[in-house]
Amino acid sequence: MKIVLLDAHTANPGDLSWAPLEAIAPCDIYPRTPLAETVARCQDAEIIITNKAPLTRDLLTALPRLRYIGVTATGYNIVDTVAARELGITVTNVPGYSTPAVAQLVFSLLLELTNHVGHHAATVRSGRWAECPDFCYWDHPVIELRGRTLGIIGYGDIGSAVARIATAFGMKVLASRREWKTPPPEGVTPASLDEVFSQSDAITLHCPLTEATKHLINNRTLELMKPTAFLINTGRGPLVDEVALACALNEGRIAGAGLDVLSLEPPQPGHPLFTAPNCLITPHIGWASREARIRLIAAVAENLHAFLAGRPIHVVN
Repeated sequence: MKIVLLDAHTANPGDLSWAPLEAIAPCDIYPRTPLAETVARCQDAEIIITNKAPLTRDLLTALPRLRYIGVTATGYNIVDTVAARELGITVTNVPGYSTPAVAQLVFSLLLELTNHVGHHAATVRSGRWAECPDFCYWDHPVIELRGRTLGIIGYGDIGSAVARIATAFGMKVLASRREWKTPPPEGVTPASLDEVFSQSDAITLHCPLTEATKHLINNRTLELMKPTAFLINTGRGPLVDEVALACALNEGRIAGAGLDVLSLEPPQPGHPLFTAPNCLITPHIGWASREARIRLIAAVAENLHAFLAGRPIHVVN
């Protein structure tokens, strides 16, 4: 049996070990794989591990020995799961491994938007405080979170983790989800999407990307938001109509945005949000804590062990 890791660098740029997988079978580990080289590298593989290297119907059809695809992520849209099912190839993902890291990043972005720590630290380094006639200064309003309303769209594992942090800050929480099978915890109020958009001081996106949620943030929903509200997206880039968001920020119709994901990653130069005011963009780092990546690699190995034992888990096709 042979395992091929197509794009190992992002999950493990060298600070971790692939030993949990190497203990199962010999591994060919590639930092990155150009699309044109996928078939050649995987020709003899029964197991493929991928993060963002795409596996299309044409590629899967060209790999007759392939039995299993392990996605080193929660999202798995890079695999043609319909074709995989037709070809008898099991596809698994890894849910939940990054929940603490993503929830932490939500508040890293929100706190930067409300306190502007990075900006003020940069002005101190530039010498401005040393030259200041007063003992302090600030360039932007410093906003307390206590008493303000956080709207959460998608109340799953990450959404509920974000809610717990929000309540610790003394925030009110409105949450929207497709179905409430059990009552929400104290401090969390169920709300419709329009109520979340119109009543929240900050909105954070944690819903899955589907046809129904693509461009959930659009001209209409942005118009519902308060002009003082912030938008946070650590979920999926296409949840946001980025041109509409850039217009809203440029026109001052919302106060700011913090984004860890974009529709195209990496983005093209000249992206409209690069020059939008009060828009923070980080390069998809919400999942990237060392602790989360350790959990990820362990879970990838656990998924493969379960498949080989005939009891596959976290199957997405």
